[in-house]
Amino acid sequence: MNEHYPFVNPPLPYAYDALEPCIDALTMCLHHDRHLQTYVNNLNAILKDWPDLQDWSLEKLICKANCLPECICQSIINNAGGVYNHIFYFNGMSDLESRRNAGMLYPAIINDFGSIENFYEEFKEAALSVFGSGYAWLVMDNNWKLKFVTSANQDTPIVKNLCPIVTIDVWEHAYYLKHYNERAAYIDDWFNVVDWCRANELYQGYISGRN
Repeated sequence: MNEHYPFVNPPLPYAYDALEPCIDALTMCLHHDRHLQTYVNNLNAILKDWPDLQDWSLEKLICKANCLPECICQSIINNAGGVYNHIFYFNGMSDLESRRNAGMLYPAIINDFGSIENFYEEFKEAALSVFGSGYAWLVMDNNWKLKFVTSANQDTPIVKNLCPIVTIDVWEHAYYLKHYNERAAYIDDWFNVVDWCRANELYQGYISGRN
């Protein structure tokens, strides 16, 4: 992923069929190669006519979007958010056995949610609560506490100064080919491919950065 314009669609960190049977290869291919690519293309098309913004990072475009000209503000929010959210989602899954090792994140989850069972139950409830299109996120707040937040469409929690750790995409295109309208079944499958090792790396990075 380029740090600034022109942005590119980075390859998946695994094969299209690596997450089967939880997430099918066709869904992964269409989701990454078409949906994410469209956001990348749209974002580059907008920035092409705004040279003063071409050295802005993806995060800066998202967090400073409300400072941009009104004529491109919402389009930047939609498309820069679409790029950021999709890459975060794809990078948050894995077929490696190491994905199960949550490290320091595990006791933090127990501390803030009481039990692993409560954690999964609340995460699923958050993902099911998204009306229409959006995401459910595990984040760390300014008090170093873990919590769940949801975002509509392509909004992101970084604009609220929250530190994202894990996200699930609950737009229907993320699961419709396999699960049709059964979002709950998709969420259950997704839990089996979450890369908790990467989530722990992000968590530890946030903790270290705030010490």
